[in-house]
Amino acid sequence: MTRPSVLPVLFVALGVLVLVNWLCYLNFPQSPAAHQRSISSDLPTSISPMPTPNPVVSVPRTLPFKVQVVYSPKYLINLGGLERLHPFDIKKYKKIHEQLLAENLLTELQTLRPESLTVEDLKLIHSDEYLHSLQDRRKLIRYLEAPALQYVPLSLDIAVLEPFRRASGGTLLAARTALTCGIGINLGGGYHHAKPNSGEGFCVYADVPIAIRKLQSEGLIKTALIVDVDVHQGNGTIVCLADDETTFAFSMHQGNIFPVPKEIGDLDIELDAGMGDEEYLEILAENLPDLFKRSQPDICFIIGGCDPLSGDPLAALEMTAGGIVTRDEMIVTACAERQVPVVLTLSGGYSPAAWRAQFSSVKNLIEKFGIADPAVSD
Repeated sequence: MTRPSVLPVLFVALGVLVLVNWLCYLNFPQSPAAHQRSISSDLPTSISPMPTPNPVVSVPRTLPFKVQVVYSPKYLINLGGLERLHPFDIKKYKKIHEQLLAENLLTELQTLRPESLTVEDLKLIHSDEYLHSLQDRRKLIRYLEAPALQYVPLSLDIAVLEPFRRASGGTLLAARTALTCGIGINLGGGYHHAKPNSGEGFCVYADVPIAIRKLQSEGLIKTALIVDVDVHQGNGTIVCLADDETTFAFSMHQGNIFPVPKEIGDLDIELDAGMGDEEYLEILAENLPDLFKRSQPDICFIIGGCDPLSGDPLAALEMTAGGIVTRDEMIVTACAERQVPVVLTLSGGYSPAAWRAQFSSVKNLIEKFGIADPAVSD
């Protein structure tokens, strides 16, 4: 009788061992990128105060107002297909970048690649206690409203949080480049529901408030205007920048949807369900001049969500793609006319048509203002 070969058994055992080691590597990362491991458990859990700014360096008043685009493939959250169970199209920003390349509106060399925000950057807004809580899978699932994450056998720090840190770093880089070229566009960001001590609404890091605090601490700006035209109120931004005379938070949103209750910003305009382009754009045009007059900003951040688009499953406005394009152009043009550097973040939008509408908006801005030489933002 022939003795059975032990080689198949050894190959199976070796495969199992490799799989176990791989899962352990993913779920117990040793890389410095796993930022929570560098936060000491002995640190206080209070919110970091606003940093004392350095003497403000004057922003050049003769900005060329050219567009610089910021994006990285590392924004993409890949959970082996489970990410498709969330109503947000994770690949929206990737689609926009690829279409910009396909239509020769942008090249890879013209695309700025951001670094991730550091722990120190995050702590400009977020408390130590909150940053620690992101390691609790149950809490992170609640912040992201993504129950499918409980089935992911991967490190959520690497698979989910690192892409958010990278995209948030994109907002900071877009802001830095806007100070020299005039218009910085981050194909991502705009996480306006994140608060100092909590996340919600698929937002974990408050990228715009962090960028503002970072630039203030470096003496690059003193004042900032936030124009939030996502269909949902930017409640997190308002909480992050509460009682701050150096910032002005404007939110123009549908009134009867998430978040409930609303926060009280510097100026909030609630819109009725069913509103279309004409009325929406009239309201925006009426308010834009006063926003600049009241805030006297050194920089403007746009939370340019595409969820006012008709057919969005989480809202009930009736804007067209053309309306979204006009909306963004109106705000950017208002900044250009006043020589105020402007940052566009793309934020929300849950309709299958959202990516195409936002691509059209970015395309329009590139065609109107032109692409900046990457060397300009160095």
